[in-house]
Amino acid sequence: MNKNVIVTAAVTGAGETTKKSSHVPVTPAEIAQSAIESAKAGATIAHIHVRDPKTGSLSHDPALFREVVERVRESETDVILNLTAGGGGDWIPSQEDPTTGGPGTDIQTPEERHEPIGDLLPEICTLDCGSLNFGDQLYISPTDWLRKQARLIQESGVKPEMECFDTGHVRFAKQLIDEGLIDGDPMFQFCLGIPWGADADAETMLYMRDKLPDNAHWSAFGIGRMQMPMAIQSMLLGGNVRVGLEDNLYLDKGVFATNAQLVDKVVTTMGGLGAKPMTPQEARKHLGLRNPYGKAD
Repeated sequence: MNKNVIVTAAVTGAGETTKKSSHVPVTPAEIAQSAIESAKAGATIAHIHVRDPKTGSLSHDPALFREVVERVRESETDVILNLTAGGGGDWIPSQEDPTTGGPGTDIQTPEERHEPIGDLLPEICTLDCGSLNFGDQLYISPTDWLRKQARLIQESGVKPEMECFDTGHVRFAKQLIDEGLIDGDPMFQFCLGIPWGADADAETMLYMRDKLPDNAHWSAFGIGRMQMPMAIQSMLLGGNVRVGLEDNLYLDKGVFATNAQLVDKVVTTMGGLGAKPMTPQEARKHLGLRNPYGKAD
């Protein structure tokens, strides 16, 4: 069991969740404030996507990322920032010509995915380690793209969190390590329960954990009603946890949550089992991160 836990708050995500809950932050000011409130509730890390302020839909605009980062960094609340670098990877075949992308297709090159990372230099960014049947669409991250993106992240000095949606993604992440494209102790995130990736259950989590290098840091999350069970299961198996409105909208059945409430719930549950959240300062040392605030760790 892990008793000193890194807690990540995934505060907004990229899905169409703004139509379901008014608590999902949309504007840069709302996203930054939600990250700050999550940190005050006990989150160590804030995982950041951005959205079009007018429509609430996914955006890749570097200016929106910049505003979120600047607002958080200018606040009095310390939190590690983890920016998404998954970028545009959505492929929906056209009904008229399945060799081309239809409505909803959104593809970015490795360079485009990396642009906000190289510009803003967060402490952590995500690296989605493979393609996947993601619900009714395909998420595309070819291996040659991932090698290029891993190299760009490495050159920037940002720590990649390698996102693994299925067991083969763990295998390829280890290949990136073997090829020298990941520096220091590697950091993994198991993304469980997403159709049609790895199941959100203890057996799958344990299998993926046991495939990791000995020096790996890891975390896991489940979506929907499996968010809290997978968070606690991860802690019990020695990992870290992630909660937030990117993955689950509810505090209880029929009760919409805020990000801070989800963080508070998992921190309280952890406390009942004798665990506590790491502070950002502790996590920077633990993960080998630089401190962008210029404070002594």
